[in-house]
Amino acid sequence: LEFDLATSLVGQPLVRQQVMKGVREFLKTPNPAKPLVMSFHGSTGTGKTYVSSMLIRYLFRRGLQSPYVHHFSPIVHFPHAEHIEQYKENLKRWIQGNLTNCGRSAFLFDEMDKMHPGLIDVIIPFLGPSWVVYGTNYRKAIFIFISNAGGEQINNVTLALWRARKDREEISLQDLEPAISKAVFENPQSGFWKSGIINDHLIDFVVPFLPLKHHHVKQCVTNELVQQGLEVRPDVIQEVADSIPYFPEDEKLFSSTGCKTVASRISFFF
Repeated sequence: LEFDLATSLVGQPLVRQQVMKGVREFLKTPNPAKPLVMSFHGSTGTGKTYVSSMLIRYLFRRGLQSPYVHHFSPIVHFPHAEHIEQYKENLKRWIQGNLTNCGRSAFLFDEMDKMHPGLIDVIIPFLGPSWVVYGTNYRKAIFIFISNAGGEQINNVTLALWRARKDREEISLQDLEPAISKAVFENPQSGFWKSGIINDHLIDFVVPFLPLKHHHVKQCVTNELVQQGLEVRPDVIQEVADSIPYFPEDEKLFSSTGCKTVASRISFFF
């Protein structure tokens, strides 16, 4: 996992550091005090889903297809605000039942910025440092929250630091945490709005994904060409990277879509 994060994940030194620290500490503890809870934040295309998939692939033999890996999307699983009480009951039972089957289960919550406020709090009893909840030992479980919320604030801080001539390898969690907190945890539109998960400090690792620069996009294009078994042509790499929109308008420093559209843009050349 560490090798893959170093070679395949583009432009995210802070992510590598945080994820490896969290996973290493958690897995080397035979009896962890609580489940591992990580929250990924950043703009679209910066690698949040990619990293969570990679992590699951290394921890479970069948990766995302494992019966012990459970993926939730607000649009798919919790679409109607008027049914929130039913969703709460379903979610609690679902997690409780799956942890009874396997205490080493993983739960991924996608698009937390679109989650109905208050819904996620139903899983609080499964996240804390208690030994047993509802007759289930759940301390070896892993919970990952994925959100675009905070992406704009992360981008603004990264841009300000770049203008202050601070290299992205020098950016620390302390530089970004205040902005993420304000955008995610104090936002009435966020799934974490007034959440006990935040108030009780149940998230172990907040993981910020930085915006990607032009040369990072070129790396993504190269990686995608290799993965698809296509010829790594410098002209294709340059044209795909140039075709993506960048911001701010005057400096065109960071990719507006990260590496999200790279694969579809490559298809125009082959």
